[in-house]
Amino acid sequence: MADFLFEIGVEEIPARMIDGAREELARRTAELLVRERLAGTPAVEAFSTPRRLAVLARGIATQQPDVHEQLTGPSVKVALKDGAPTPAAEAFARKAGVPVASLEKVTTPKGEYLAATVQKKGRAASAILAESLPKEIAGIYWAKNMYWRGKTAERFVRPVRWMVALLDDHVVPVEFGGISAGHTSQGHRILSSGGVTIGRPGNYPAALASNSVLVSSAEREQRIRKALDVATRTVPGARWREDKSLLETVVDLTEFPSVIMGSFDPEFLSLPAEVLVTVMRDHQKYFALEDADGNLSPHFLAVLNTGSDPEGLIRHGNERVLRARFNDARFFWDTDQKINLRERVEMLKSVTFQKDLGSYFDKTVRIQKLGSLISEVLREAGVAVRPGVVHKAAHLAKADLTTELVKEFTELQGIVGGLYAKVQQLDPALPKTTAEAIGDAIYHHYQPESMDDQVPPTVEGAVLAIADKADTIAGMFALGLIPSGSRDPFALRRASNGIVKIVAEHKLPLSLDKLFADARVEYVGSAAEARFDQKLDFRAAVVAFMRERVEFYLRDVRGFAYDVVNAVLAAGADDVVDAIARAEALSQVRGSDDFASISVAFKRTKNILRQARETNKAIAPKLDAAALTDETEKALAVALPEVAAKVAPLREQKNYAAALTQVSRLRQPIDLFFDKVMVMVDDERVRANRLALLQTLLQEFSTIADFSEIVTEAKSP
Repeated sequence: MADFLFEIGVEEIPARMIDGAREELARRTAELLVRERLAGTPAVEAFSTPRRLAVLARGIATQQPDVHEQLTGPSVKVALKDGAPTPAAEAFARKAGVPVASLEKVTTPKGEYLAATVQKKGRAASAILAESLPKEIAGIYWAKNMYWRGKTAERFVRPVRWMVALLDDHVVPVEFGGISAGHTSQGHRILSSGGVTIGRPGNYPAALASNSVLVSSAEREQRIRKALDVATRTVPGARWREDKSLLETVVDLTEFPSVIMGSFDPEFLSLPAEVLVTVMRDHQKYFALEDADGNLSPHFLAVLNTGSDPEGLIRHGNERVLRARFNDARFFWDTDQKINLRERVEMLKSVTFQKDLGSYFDKTVRIQKLGSLISEVLREAGVAVRPGVVHKAAHLAKADLTTELVKEFTELQGIVGGLYAKVQQLDPALPKTTAEAIGDAIYHHYQPESMDDQVPPTVEGAVLAIADKADTIAGMFALGLIPSGSRDPFALRRASNGIVKIVAEHKLPLSLDKLFADARVEYVGSAAEARFDQKLDFRAAVVAFMRERVEFYLRDVRGFAYDVVNAVLAAGADDVVDAIARAEALSQVRGSDDFASISVAFKRTKNILRQARETNKAIAPKLDAAALTDETEKALAVALPEVAAKVAPLREQKNYAAALTQVSRLRQPIDLFFDKVMVMVDDERVRANRLALLQTLLQEFSTIADFSEIVTEAKSP
């Protein structure tokens, strides 16, 4: 057995692409080793830096094992004539490399054929890897590729500069991008002398580390965290602001990270913290410092890709750049105050939302109306919502797209609008608390931007966010711009995930079907409607799409078992809060013996009814209890309405745990029914009535969940 190392060295890869590519290379390598019988379950380590992707696989066979294969040849009718081999049999024997006499007869679904058992010699691992790895490299997905040797040559994310491919201490002759693999890697651009000889695969991390390259992203993250802590301790009472996304970015921007602290003029703290942090994080990749109360300190932490900054030249340079960026931000902030948000709404007529859906002014009108409809639904359901706040916030929500600050720092859209709504006196008659509520709703209405992000904290912000996202989804779907596969250019999955998360976490009694029907109505009579896809079944497309998003939320975010999710959604996915409650109750009872038995019975019931329909067996439109003859079927017919009467009010109260406990009482009559009664009897009238009894069972008790979807395990007696 041997160890295998493969490293592909390139010009700097964009940080956002590195993690996915590293994992894909590791997966492709592992699948290649298994496919070619070079390893059973290979242990593959993945490494990456901005200039390289690498994998290290241990315990690899140096040669494939020999295998015996059975080759099928011509049919016996063609291959033998009067028991003697024909030219067809002789040609097959020559092709298989065996004597004609060793051919044997085999029976297949198509008849008798001649076959030959041959030994397939295993190939050397080095030859297989050299042949296959270039295809795996070329198959790695990149959001953008580039040519560097002419358009007829291969493409990759960046030009390939070197490769290392070692099977123990032997070079595997891999070629890609005009580069032949060897045993020489490259150290840090600045902190090393260049070439690094790799003697054996296992020496790879240590050899690079001695040349100022940490190939493990986890090791670089740990080093950065420690350095951030050390630098922060120089400011009494300070702490660096945790930022997962920024940390992941700087890990993928460095090979040998270090940290320096810089400072800025405290006068810039008069700007909102959101503006300062955005400039530091998104434009300069700096970490912000804050005091124990969460207030920003006039300092920042920069992660370098060098060992240190002994003379402070890098620090001074970073401080100078940040000062210029902060001055820009302050200038834009002051300039924006000359036109308030209410005056900017009219300016949205010249800002395109989507070429076929009109301007952001058009969108503002739609979400204002949709927000009012949602508010009314919630108010009638007893939710404490302020429709006036929603209405005014919706009117101003997109106005900040015309501001200089958002044009320069697009990450601040929504946030800037919320801040301006609070500092500008938009309506002197409004109480301060109302103005702040409007500002808060605008500030948070783009949230959540991912499943890890927070939802808007207020109900009004939640309503505005839902209206905004629903309007986008409705318009795009009506145009036929529906996400497919990995393509989702308008981030509709993110928007729909956001709606589901907001509804779930705020426990809003909203119908998704009605929400999107109302959103679609807002386009009626508009210029956009003339461009809609008239062949598309809008409602069916949106229902299917949102069901997928609810399923994703229940399974991947809330962690419910897949069969529980399937069972619950089979009974309805329109009310997210209700679906969660049903999933929680079903998860509590699914492990009980009574419920396992009922799940099996429901599977059997569905199968019997399906087979009846497929074979055109009549099902009575209504159960005739008086026509039942067997005592066990009579008992089940009596039990069904009794239990249904107890389940119905519990279902209405959404007390699903208690409702399911009542359903479990049906175990005994259902078990006895299937033990004693034959449903598919010859008597058509009796059969139709018994089928109606089973159909009644399904219809009465499948409104909480489709119990037949629950996976049960056979238990030994």
